[in-house]
Amino acid sequence: MQIAILLYENFTALDAVGPYDTLAGLPGAQPVFVAERRGPVRNDSGSLHLVAEATLEEVERPDIVLVPGGPFPAEQQKNPAVLEWLRAVDTTTTWTTSVCTGSLILASAGLLTGRRATTHWTAMESLRDLEVEAVDERYVFDGKYVTAAGVSAGIDMGLALAGRIAGDPMAQTVQLMLQYDPRPPYDSGSPSKAPAELTARMRKEAAGQ
Repeated sequence: MQIAILLYENFTALDAVGPYDTLAGLPGAQPVFVAERRGPVRNDSGSLHLVAEATLEEVERPDIVLVPGGPFPAEQQKNPAVLEWLRAVDTTTTWTTSVCTGSLILASAGLLTGRRATTHWTAMESLRDLEVEAVDERYVFDGKYVTAAGVSAGIDMGLALAGRIAGDPMAQTVQLMLQYDPRPPYDSGSPSKAPAELTARMRKEAAGQ
């Protein structure tokens, strides 16, 4: 079971690594980080690199494809190499997935048209503009398409997908070994819970205002 995780400049690290850690240990899993070119790919902070082990041309029939998000998804939404690769591999994938604004990239490839999907809360309108039924949920299954909300939601999506693939006991084992039992010190992880002034400020920043 080949799991192709797309890398590109300015991706968000946890978008890729969260699902990687939930899926890489499944029986038969063969994760591979893939990009336009082999070698290190810089994340959105510029301080961390993941290494692409294969080029897009070298990964032709993955069982699962994962598209992480980042703060500048428009760069990949207009990247013909990435969009063409996504369309090609999607014809044979068992699961096509994304985290955060990665769903905007999938949508720009035409893969989410008319489907239910989610993304980071600041990008919901952008997703709707791409003819997607954008829903405010932690993760969304629509057939073989699985999308997660912002960043940390990729862990939840990965666990849910692990359960679909290998069964609940295996997914529970993964969760236990990750000791994924979140108890955050603050309750501001969504716009509905965060202080209103903080949410407003982040909306403005996300809109470039």
